[in-house]
Parts: sequence; structure tokens; C-alpha cells
Amino acid sequence: MKDSRNLLVATFAGGCFWCTEAVFQRLKGVDKVLSGYTGGSIKNPGYREICTGRTGHAEAIQVYFNPDEIQYKELLEVFFATHDPTTLNRQGNDKGTQYRSAVFYNNEEQKTIAEEYIKSLEDNRVFENPIVTEITEATVFYPAEEEHQEYYNQNQNQLYCQLVISPKVQKLNNYFKEKLNG
Repeated sequence: MKDSRNLLVATFAGGCFWCTEAVFQRLKGVDKVLSGYTGGSIKNPGYREICTGRTGHAEAIQVYFNPDEIQYKELLEVFFATHDPTTLNRQGNDKGTQYRSAVFYNNEEQKTIAEEYIKSLEDNRVFENPIVTEITEATVFYPAEEEHQEYYNQNQNQLYCQLVISPKVQKLNNYFKEKLNG
């Protein structure tokens, strides 16, 4: 999927969207990251509904990126390195289907690249346990409420941010220096 500026869109769910948003915002070639909800059946869900785990939606992000600066496969590399794709419906203390690991592909090329990348991770036994990340066609993406956008950037002193999100950002800084914004 492309937006009006010829950016491509990638859609990922890797647990709490505050975490994935904070990671992807720091990458060169990423123009915008939007936190929201996708993969469920309820129209226009809100955060309170999502937290129940009964909407079918996952906390997810849409990443608007310039393919001349960063490729979809590189986004997958960062995605799989900064969350645990081997825990079903869970990331750390966050439990429920809303925290599942998922790649929501926006076209057949993204689907193929994601399938091949996961196969490569499995073949090379990168993770001790099997990858449970679902690969699902993207459907309607509902942007989260304003207070969930830019969450880490505006709340870095909160304990959750310090304990859960900062280590992911630090891992990004350690392993993907060449992919970071200046």
C-alpha cells in the first residue's frame, strides 16, 4: 500500500504499540509511525475495549517508510529483533490476543518477504522456541487515541517506559546503529 507521498506502509503488531512505535520512529527512511488497532471485527474500537482482549484486534503500528531509504525486509529485521516472536498472545507481562505478534501484509510481496524471512529465522534457529508470529492480510487500521501517539517520546520518565520500552530502544541503538536517524 502506498500513501500520497509514494511512501509504502508496513503494519506490525509486537505487543504494546508504545514499544513498537518507539523503535520504528528512530529508523532512517521512516516518515511516520501511527499506533492503532487492527485484525479484529469491532468497528472503531477504543483502548478500553482493546484491553479486554475481546475485540480480536491487536495493538499495532503502521509504519510509513521510503523504500529508497529502508527496505521492508530491513523493517522485518528490526521487528523480529525487538520483540519476542515466540510467545503466543504475550509480550513480557502484557497478556492477551491484543498483544500477539503479527505481520499484517499490505500486498503479496510483503507476504512473501515475511514468510521467507520467518523461514530463514527458523532454519537458522535464531530463536530457541518456534516463531508464533501470524502473517495475516491487513484490514482496516483504526488509529489509537491521541494520548497513545508518540507515547514513549512524551513519557520517557514513566516507570513502564523506563523498564519496558527503554531496553528495546537501547537494543535498537546497539544492533542497528547504521539504520538510525542522525
